[in-house]
Amino acid sequence: MSEQRIITPYPADDHDHHDDLNNLGLTADVNMMTRSVVDRRRVLGLGLLGIGLLVSCGASGLAAVGTSTGTGTSSGAGTAACPTAIPTETAGPYPADGSAASGQSLNVLTRSGIVRPDLRTSLGTGHTAEGVPLKVVLKLVNVNASCAPLAGYAVYLWHCDRDGNYSMYSADTVSEDYLRGVQAGGADGTVTFQTIFPGCYSGRWPHIHFEVYPTLASATSAKNKIQTSQLALPEATCREVYATAGYSASVGNLNRTSLGRDNIFSDGYSTQLPTITGSAASGYTATLTVGLAR
Repeated sequence: MSEQRIITPYPADDHDHHDDLNNLGLTADVNMMTRSVVDRRRVLGLGLLGIGLLVSCGASGLAAVGTSTGTGTSSGAGTAACPTAIPTETAGPYPADGSAASGQSLNVLTRSGIVRPDLRTSLGTGHTAEGVPLKVVLKLVNVNASCAPLAGYAVYLWHCDRDGNYSMYSADTVSEDYLRGVQAGGADGTVTFQTIFPGCYSGRWPHIHFEVYPTLASATSAKNKIQTSQLALPEATCREVYATAGYSASVGNLNRTSLGRDNIFSDGYSTQLPTITGSAASGYTATLTVGLAR
């Protein structure tokens, strides 16, 4: 990160502090975006074939974002039975995985109870994050072995709340640790989390962060992770959710950005866009097959 700050609790009425946190997130994301672009540029080394692959992926992503129906169903190219490997993305400034970020080295991964399927309640305070229910289902597969399931691998998943705040870092939620948790995959490589639909904060497309670890026992520090990436949430579903109570601030933020301009997803997102089913009234399920090169 080119800029680091020590984040300390501020009064609840310090609105400028929340803007500073968002700006810090953008700084970190921009710094790490270069790595993803470089990875994709390696494909260009294949000549015309590489260019064809990039064009194909870009076209898939653009088509996917427009396939939502009135029932809240969106599909993405990343849900194919054997996708290409998901790109590496930044963990951002609020990972709480033991790495240095935001001038701190917070680590929620060592807390008792962090291995959990339901992320909505803080372990310490018991407070629950409000929002439209969202179930996230990720299937980990090995793209170097015909997409065989990666049994026993673990996923650490985290995201902001409906107000755009990250637990443990943002002033209003510094004492919370909700919307963070770890799950180990079964024999089919699938992990499932129950959470809420995240809000859209200024400067970023709605997204969910996650890290992959080779075992549950190793999911205690970022130094053990084998992959870091992000999920891009489909636009049509975002607009359905943000039309509901509690998400009003997300509407304007979403209108001011796009997947094509987002500093993480602008170079392609076809393998990061989940299929989403459900409704704002009953909740949604986001499903994605995550390809890893093992």
